[in-house]
Amino acid sequence: MPTDQPPTDKTDPDAGATAKPAGARRFGIRALIVTALAIVLVLDGVAFIGFYPAADPKTGAACAFPVCLINGMLEFPAPHTVFNLGPGEPPEAVGLVITAHPAITSTVFTLWIVSGALLLAIVLMSRGGGGVPGRLANVAEWAYESLSNFGTSIAGSAARPYIPLFAAFFLLILFSNWAGLVPPIGRVEFLRAPTSDVNVTIGLALVSFGFFQFEGFRRLGPRRYLAKFFPLAEFRKGIGAGLIAMFVGIVELMLDFVRPLTLSMRLFGNIYGGEVALGVITALTIAILPVLLLGLEFMLNLIQALIFSILSLMYIVLAIESHDHEEGHVAEEAVVAAGHAPAAAT
Repeated sequence: MPTDQPPTDKTDPDAGATAKPAGARRFGIRALIVTALAIVLVLDGVAFIGFYPAADPKTGAACAFPVCLINGMLEFPAPHTVFNLGPGEPPEAVGLVITAHPAITSTVFTLWIVSGALLLAIVLMSRGGGGVPGRLANVAEWAYESLSNFGTSIAGSAARPYIPLFAAFFLLILFSNWAGLVPPIGRVEFLRAPTSDVNVTIGLALVSFGFFQFEGFRRLGPRRYLAKFFPLAEFRKGIGAGLIAMFVGIVELMLDFVRPLTLSMRLFGNIYGGEVALGVITALTIAILPVLLLGLEFMLNLIQALIFSILSLMYIVLAIESHDHEEGHVAEEAVVAAGHAPAAAT
């Protein structure tokens, strides 16, 4: 009967409240993707028109396609000097020759900009009502809690005091990596992605190396920490056991000094290689394929920042754990699992 049918009110506030946000959310995601693609295309066009090398800077001859254009898109390993702080001109780096000259390079200058922007954003978001909308503060809190949960899930509860350093490494490296995806950076001499310079990545790796060495000495003391690498007490169990323990300790010591090299070269190689590939593809195809490559580089840069920061966190946790602590912990777990009281163990 017509009277048994429920009334259909198109102005029902509940119905409108449930339908409208879903449609608005779908439209917002599509609009965000289209806007991002449009911005990338516009920036690629500006970079191509505004920074196209019309002539070879060395010979002055007309720029031949695509060789001269590719060379103009590439960032070579030696960074450009923005501010010369020493007398004379900086020496030109040739091959693997290491030179030293007081100067502010394009990578260091860009690193300062990224660091300043991050510090400003963190200060504003942590002020509560300091002019920043509450949603942004909630996003910052959610990001830090996510990093904290991820770090402790990987490295254990011992890593909790070092989560701020882990988060700082991750955010600084992440935005330094992403800075190279903005076309003006790398197309002008005074701006370049910081992590595409091996000097910057070595500096970050040395900070990580120095910190986990310092924490190892501070938490364990010099004797217990050095005993991890030179276990002389193992000779009490016999010459064979002592020699094997010394060999393992020396290998572990060598691995400790290799860690900053692997941290720095992995980050530098991936970021610099990605920028070279992006520069070549941009020079050859102008806009279409770089949009796809930018998405890939966006994810790879995120992964590289995560790898560097989580490895640094793991190295700290390994440095503050002694071998005798690990053995005692394993023995205690075995006793508890067997159903015996710890006091009964002999």
